[in-house]
Amino acid sequence: MRVLLVEDERLMADLLADGLRGDAMAVDVVYDGAAALERLAVNAYDVVVLDRDLPEVHGDEVCREVVRSGARVRILMLTAADAVSDRVAGLGLGADDYLVKPFAYAELVARVQALSRRQSPASAPVLEHAGITLDGPRREAFRNGRYLALSRKEFALLEVLMRARGAVVTAEELLERVWDENADPFTTVVKVTVRRLRGKLGEPPVIVTAHGGYRL
Repeated sequence: MRVLLVEDERLMADLLADGLRGDAMAVDVVYDGAAALERLAVNAYDVVVLDRDLPEVHGDEVCREVVRSGARVRILMLTAADAVSDRVAGLGLGADDYLVKPFAYAELVARVQALSRRQSPASAPVLEHAGITLDGPRREAFRNGRYLALSRKEFALLEVLMRARGAVVTAEELLERVWDENADPFTTVVKVTVRRLRGKLGEPPVIVTAHGGYRL
């Protein structure tokens, strides 16, 4: 999934981003509300992790703008305010979930994953196709009972293809979904990652090249 992390405490933001990337997410990081609105205007995200108390543009206003835009992105709002009235106010702005600081990192990951699954109805956390079993929460993959030692990007790419349910996913879409905004649009990283993934999946081949992209 692709995540926008908006947090003005830079050390915390960078640590969270590193952790989420370790859980096979593509993460862009900004440190104020104005930068968040700029990224949201040009990129498609699955989830925004949004600190409420932001400089430049307050997190509440960022949330309002996202809701007004009609974007399908889910919003997880972070705040140090733990009163019930504050949580109600945050959800009333249009946020999908609310997490009070300090929080356990594992809970943040679980909430982000749950929000991402809500993007597509009936999108199961454990996917199966052609003998492949992919367990998103545990970040484990198997084919015909054989454990697949996948890198973070290989795992994320396979997940995107499996969730597409046989539809073609273009190389550009994979670059956007699996990598972050710093990825070079002219890179061959998608092709290289697909080649490595095919080798790890083994025979018979399951990833098909078609119409400028790939499908299962």
